[in-house]
Amino acid sequence: MSRFASRRQLLGVGGAGLAAAAAPWLAPSPVAAQALSGAAMDGLRLEWTAFRQRFLAPEGRVVDTGNRNISHSEGQGWAMLAAVRSDDRASFELMLGWTRRTLKRPRDHLHAWRFRPRASNPVDDLNNATDGDLFIAWALLEAGARWGVADHTALGQAIARDVLRLLIAPAGPYLVMLPGARGFDRRETVVVNPSYYAFPAIRALATAVPDPLWVRAASDGVALLRGARFGRWGLPPDWLMVSRADGRLSLPDAWPPRFSYDAVRVPLFAAWVGLGREPAVTGPADFWNDPGHAHLPAWADLTSNTISPYAASPGIAGVARLATAHRVGMPLSSAQPRGPSPMPDYYSAGLTLLAALATRETGMASM
Repeated sequence: MSRFASRRQLLGVGGAGLAAAAAPWLAPSPVAAQALSGAAMDGLRLEWTAFRQRFLAPEGRVVDTGNRNISHSEGQGWAMLAAVRSDDRASFELMLGWTRRTLKRPRDHLHAWRFRPRASNPVDDLNNATDGDLFIAWALLEAGARWGVADHTALGQAIARDVLRLLIAPAGPYLVMLPGARGFDRRETVVVNPSYYAFPAIRALATAVPDPLWVRAASDGVALLRGARFGRWGLPPDWLMVSRADGRLSLPDAWPPRFSYDAVRVPLFAAWVGLGREPAVTGPADFWNDPGHAHLPAWADLTSNTISPYAASPGIAGVARLATAHRVGMPLSSAQPRGPSPMPDYYSAGLTLLAALATRETGMASM
């Protein structure tokens, strides 16, 4: 199955995994792959058009304008999915073409995580980013279904199989999803990025390429998030270390101990598949609604319990509103940002786009 263990070993590790019946949120979404019709029902088409005009280059590259104009596989995947959901085939095909020509790895169907336009070798690191591949595959699967393109479906399935083959590994009682194909599995620990558990994408890939490993890895991902609660507010971290021996969870030294620009996606993806009562959503919702904050924080330090001295971007504010709406009995208005927010950059606009997709799919467009 993978370089770590056989398929039988992966499915037999420990007791953290749940049976398929315990993960009903992996069932196919009835809203997925439905194009908007008429006016923009919940603003998604308008959000996509604004994003496309600002961040999509003529060659099909999504440009991170706040980070030396580099591009990421995640940004390509996010934008490709939004284009499919908005029935914008021309933009989708443009982005797909650039992504495959430029980022495809030579020995599998995954994609290099970064493109640096000013470097002598723009794709100098062939390691992948798992969240990017999940979204690219998801977008391909929906594009194949919507426009009747069998090649898109086949490519989405091929990426899904390589995710199963290369990116799932045991760590203590858990079956974890690695952030990339190399560099995160160590002798005594495995490092994971909780925000790379893009549950709605996993759900789509599991439908297209049925395999019990999806259920086990996704269910163990939920179990990880239940245990990965740090600091005053019980928040998921940007990066998490899992002990191979016993599954103990800790904060790795190589990254700041924060709930910030990575982990902000954890409540987004959990709420997207109906896990709104999980600590991965309720903890961040409580944090963002803490009346002691003078502004909506962009991040929290999980060891000192300090927060960002500046207000969250509009994208983070959108995620905060979605998490709050899924938090039982909490008013949506309390998630509004307090104080000035910076102008939306690539990442903020991307979060806004994802929040719009999630809002429509979860039936919360009126909120």
